[in-house]
Amino acid sequence: MEQQATAPRPRSIAPVDVEQAEAALIEHYPRLVRLGYLVLPPALGRNRRVLTAHALVQRALPRNRVGGAELTVPAPRGTDGVPSEPGYTYVRQRVLRAALDAGRPRGRWQPPRPGQLPPLLPRVWGLRLFPRSGGADELALDQALSSLSGPGRAAYVLRGLELSDDRDVRRVLSAAGVEDPGAALAEADGVRTPAGSRDTPLLESVEFDPCSLQARPTDLMRRRQHTRAALTAAAAAVVCATLLGLPGDGWGRDGAAAPPYAQNAAAEAALDPAKLTQATSSAWKSADRPGFATWPARGDRTGDRELLRRALAAWARPGRAVRVTATPGTPVGPASGPPQLLFAGEVDAAAVVLLHDGVRVVRYAEAKSGEAGAAALDFARTDAADADTSTAIVVGRTDGNVRYLTAPWVTGTAVRDLLAPAAAGQPLHRDAEGVTDATPSPAPSGGCRAWPALRLGSRLVTDLGELVPARLTVGAPGSPRDVAGAQALAGWAHSACHLQSVRSQGVRSVNAWQFATQPLPGGAGSAAWLCTRAETWRGAGSRVQAQFQVPGSRPGAPGAVVARAEDSAACGARDPHVLAGVLWKSKAGAWYALAAGSDDVASITATGGVRGSARGALLAVPARAGAHAELSALTTAGKKLTTLR
Repeated sequence: MEQQATAPRPRSIAPVDVEQAEAALIEHYPRLVRLGYLVLPPALGRNRRVLTAHALVQRALPRNRVGGAELTVPAPRGTDGVPSEPGYTYVRQRVLRAALDAGRPRGRWQPPRPGQLPPLLPRVWGLRLFPRSGGADELALDQALSSLSGPGRAAYVLRGLELSDDRDVRRVLSAAGVEDPGAALAEADGVRTPAGSRDTPLLESVEFDPCSLQARPTDLMRRRQHTRAALTAAAAAVVCATLLGLPGDGWGRDGAAAPPYAQNAAAEAALDPAKLTQATSSAWKSADRPGFATWPARGDRTGDRELLRRALAAWARPGRAVRVTATPGTPVGPASGPPQLLFAGEVDAAAVVLLHDGVRVVRYAEAKSGEAGAAALDFARTDAADADTSTAIVVGRTDGNVRYLTAPWVTGTAVRDLLAPAAAGQPLHRDAEGVTDATPSPAPSGGCRAWPALRLGSRLVTDLGELVPARLTVGAPGSPRDVAGAQALAGWAHSACHLQSVRSQGVRSVNAWQFATQPLPGGAGSAAWLCTRAETWRGAGSRVQAQFQVPGSRPGAPGAVVARAEDSAACGARDPHVLAGVLWKSKAGAWYALAAGSDDVASITATGGVRGSARGALLAVPARAGAHAELSALTTAGKKLTTLR
């Protein structure tokens, strides 16, 4: 009969006094904070994990002069560069136990443990702090660790950073309160180390270093709103108390919504949770055009009438405590009738409701506890959505990470870095309701070191800071296709960073069209000309860019934007033409004026500071540094073209 393996019993070591523990904490502070950061629950978000990890380490000293009475850990061995002094071993156990406790569920009346509430100290007002972004391998490992339980994550981190012997890992986990260390190690065994991590352990990279941070401001508009709300908080509290004390139903059940000012039969119908419409689970299979209207209602709180009532009331009449955002061109008025319910459930620390009225998707979010307080209401225009542009909706954002609710027809999800076109996509887990695990969102500002995109079946989408991600395509105007193949991914690698210019603009899709390939003078290879067109849900406000990509550029290097236009039909189905030019310097030091047009361009002419002409869609003439050329072209149909402006 096979004997069941059990965790080795922890062994006590000599008592540790405060001075000994403090010396170890100061000397090995970065190592301890990294350990706490990696073991803390990923749902806290990167900013809060950073501050909580520092707080846990700073609270790890013994309360009394001698702390050895509570210390039961393996005798230190000092292998693999791990500190061997008892003081470090003691502090490490305290940090590990506190980080694990932060992820354990607590009873209804049990007070929060350290790490389950935002730390009082350290505290940074007005800034978000998080580690610097790594590459695709670090992103993949972060996703893998996010899918583990707290003990499994601790086992993986201890094995990768601290202890090479699994017997020691079992003892440390057991001393930290893990009931089944063997199961934790088995869970850690299932983590696949991404390719490219053989030289230096990925756990030691800057992606997981909470002592090497970058700072960004918090939501400035939200801070202004909070300041204004604070000035009226006292008066609002008095008014609320007075209204709630009046006889009758009152309006407390509507949460953060403003009080009703008039009774209207249509408006009252739109506020009734019982009248919300819901699509059947198979409606999308038989629909002529699958879209948001064919999504079934999902989530574990679709039957919570009070939550739905608060969401509908906040939509109809948002109060001062409701933060309202909307994509450009999206009306924020109440629904004209009962809307459709898409989702109601808990996401991270919030209760979220997604609604759809045929023209807009609306997201309502409040604290998970349901207590009265601030709420958020986000609007996004989604009229004429089809199966290609209604693949996902953002259900939650936490410190640079985002979760999506995916369409019922999406068969698989994966994350890939657009700046690493040769790297394979990493699978992204979804729960039974179709909600994905948290995945990094492209940084809203700063250096463009990575650009995460989401593969939903065959479609590629990316988050541009709105409720609905933008679809990415390639191909000629009027016939865009999904991004697939090495050439298409390589083209988007040079264009991804330019997506920053269309964030929060209500973008529906962005198409990258390589309209010309031009041999460079002097045998310097061939350059690529691309036109990227961002189209919005509202029809107006499109943004067009022409890019020039020289040969030999490293993957992920942004192409040079040589022309741009707004509210232009160029590069689109209505006007599938483009003309662009650039001054280019050869390796020999000679300057040339280069120009290229779409396939149907019959001739190109340069005037002004550069003079020349050429038949066909390509032009290359000698020029002086800093010369300015006026370009024009004629198509085969006799239409005159000028450069984007």
